[in-house]
Amino acid sequence: MHTNTQPRLRYGMVGGGEGAFIGAVHRMAAALDGEFELVCGAFSSDAARNQRSAAGLGLPSTRAYPDLEAMLAGEAALPESERMQALAIVTPNHLHAPAAIAALDAGFHVMSEKPMALNLEEALAIEAAVARSSRLYGLTFTYSGYPLVEEARARVARGDLGKIRLVQVEYSQGWLSQAIDRDGQKQAEWRTDPARAGLGGCLGDIGTHAFQLAEHVSGLAVEAVSADLSIFVPGRRLDDDVAALLRLEGGARGVLKASQVAAGDENGLRIRVHGEKGGLDWSQMEPNTLTLRWLDRPAEIVRAGGPGLDSLTTARLRTPAGHPEGYIEAFANLYRSFGRALQGGATTPPQRGEADWFPGIADGLRTMTFIEAMIANSAGDAKWTSLADVLAAGRG
Repeated sequence: MHTNTQPRLRYGMVGGGEGAFIGAVHRMAAALDGEFELVCGAFSSDAARNQRSAAGLGLPSTRAYPDLEAMLAGEAALPESERMQALAIVTPNHLHAPAAIAALDAGFHVMSEKPMALNLEEALAIEAAVARSSRLYGLTFTYSGYPLVEEARARVARGDLGKIRLVQVEYSQGWLSQAIDRDGQKQAEWRTDPARAGLGGCLGDIGTHAFQLAEHVSGLAVEAVSADLSIFVPGRRLDDDVAALLRLEGGARGVLKASQVAAGDENGLRIRVHGEKGGLDWSQMEPNTLTLRWLDRPAEIVRAGGPGLDSLTTARLRTPAGHPEGYIEAFANLYRSFGRALQGGATTPPQRGEADWFPGIADGLRTMTFIEAMIANSAGDAKWTSLADVLAAGRG
């Protein structure tokens, strides 16, 4: 329900036309709190599909633009009270950076799908565009929007588990176990194409989610990786299975596993963090439960909407205890936070641990550095590859 007394934030969308999955998710998430209004789009390079998509969303044909360049120019020419304020980027990966940079340079805020770019060089170009534009840039690392992920982060941050020793994160899918990318399956086709997906396949698509969640919940930066990237389906050009050992700041150690060829698995994202006093366990497929286990007392089951939650957790809840909340609500939490930052005139996201935090340029650069470090390590002979060294080399 729209309770904000300010006008709805107007946004446009590039990509996400009829039949596209993630565009519809963004629109649902943006609409959930009634604080955003979709006013325009360049939904498809196919003119007829673009117009059908706009009509299906209730937009006039004049606000369905043939491409992003026309949309930025057309919207900039409108009165300030009518033009879009932010652009949602829901295209395949190869268009993320050019769309973001063009929108930022044209004076529009950006909410982008991840990964933010094809490579670190493009990511650094986005960082420069954010800096010179003073516009807000957000990334939809959706799983960090779940209430009990915030609870896990808060418990670690306040020292409940003691000094962190171990971080284990996995993201297990099976949908690419067969060569459906060569059989015309649209979502599989572009995700396994280096020209459209970027340097990593499984690594960029879901490995980045696992990495971002590991750093977000543990509060620790990954300093170095020892990686193994594999291609199991014959003829595939990008990795479909990823494993890594992690060295984190403060002496903690970690393991990251991501696969899209774990036949039979659905969307198995899970994180476990262990400290000197105990550990926690959260799984995306059971998102309303957080398990805490201790050395000196019985295990605890923490439930969304139940007692004892951090105030930042309860702020992300939308229904009473026992009513399932999931993917769309987590996505909507990011949009709500992004919108509040826009309404408040912010140019950067709040810090972790502050109200209305959402992923931004810092998370994007971390994940792109991770991708390049993983690829370099897997391809080379070094036992460990430092993320700081990769980022420094990227900055030149």
